[in-house]
Amino acid sequence: MGVEPGAHLAEHSWGHAVVRTTQPVDGIPVTVVPISLLQLSDSPRLTGLDVEHVAALASAGNALPPIFVHRPTMRVIDGRHRVRAAALRGCETIEARLLDGHEDDLFALAVRLNVVHGLPLTTADRTAAVRRLLGTHPQWSDRAIGHIAGLSAKSVASLRRRLAGEAAQLAGRVGRDGRTRPLNAVQGRLLASRLISERPAASLREIAREAAISIGTAHDVRRRLKSGQHPVPAGLRRRQSAGRTDASRVERARAGRPAAAGGDDAAPAAAEPPLSPATGGPGTAVAAGADASGAREVLGKLKRDPSLRFSEAGRSILRLMDAHAAPPAAWQRLADAVPAHCAGLVATAARDCAAAWLAFAQRVEQRAGHGPQGRP
Repeated sequence: MGVEPGAHLAEHSWGHAVVRTTQPVDGIPVTVVPISLLQLSDSPRLTGLDVEHVAALASAGNALPPIFVHRPTMRVIDGRHRVRAAALRGCETIEARLLDGHEDDLFALAVRLNVVHGLPLTTADRTAAVRRLLGTHPQWSDRAIGHIAGLSAKSVASLRRRLAGEAAQLAGRVGRDGRTRPLNAVQGRLLASRLISERPAASLREIAREAAISIGTAHDVRRRLKSGQHPVPAGLRRRQSAGRTDASRVERARAGRPAAAGGDDAAPAAAEPPLSPATGGPGTAVAAGADASGAREVLGKLKRDPSLRFSEAGRSILRLMDAHAAPPAAWQRLADAVPAHCAGLVATAARDCAAAWLAFAQRVEQRAGHGPQGRP
């Protein structure tokens, strides 16, 4: 019987969330193991065994329920008091259910089993277990970890905030239902779009897992890319930009720095030389505001052209152009939203897109026999 390494949370026949196993834990075959081979280390109980509880179990005379044991190490996952009680009765063997899998996952199972039956874990025991689970499974949600340890999601969230540096770089967290939900929906979609571009044959499940998004979101990103749309819906991009602006204002207020007129961040004192779209090196400066305005005006004319509107290729061209005809302020907000750890990749991809557009323009001009700007 195995436990999937790094597994999510699932339901077993008792109706309690535990580490996912390949079958319900109470349906695992029972075997007899020598007590002398068992290891009683790594208990979720901070104070160890309760001597009075062991004595009560030993004197009861009832058959002891099977314990749970990690097969590779013979470490007892659940049932340490029963092992001691069996030894007090003079038994040399005990019934057990054997499990394989990662020890960190099995610790979560041990905590949950001790919460739902037998001698209850103390609040200190459960709090210590949450701290450990936050370290070994930071991708699990507060609600999922709280359900395992018998604490509220609010208490888990408070402990998570206290622990330095945890989950700060995670793309998402796994909920009780086993589904991954991104901490930043925009970053998840952008990462998915890059993965789809780099590995077009990858399945939606693979893309969703690596980008920490749902399969449905991965499907939407792929659909948007195929139709020439931006992978992130416009409304979501606006909310992301608004959130960054508010955060910037808070930081400036804390630092005692006034915000720039109009509420936006102040521009740097000296602008860097503009980059040429093909090479990424210093290039000729372009009046960005006027250029974007002109592009939108041209796009408006093209959208009214029936030869483009009523052909599949024409509609694809219009959608691609529409996705890129953003005003300078919008591009600046998008640039501000790029995480530092993937800035280089985003810049490279942007330059590649710019080079592709330039090559496309040259092909169109060559085919039509026109020079730049549509002049013959």
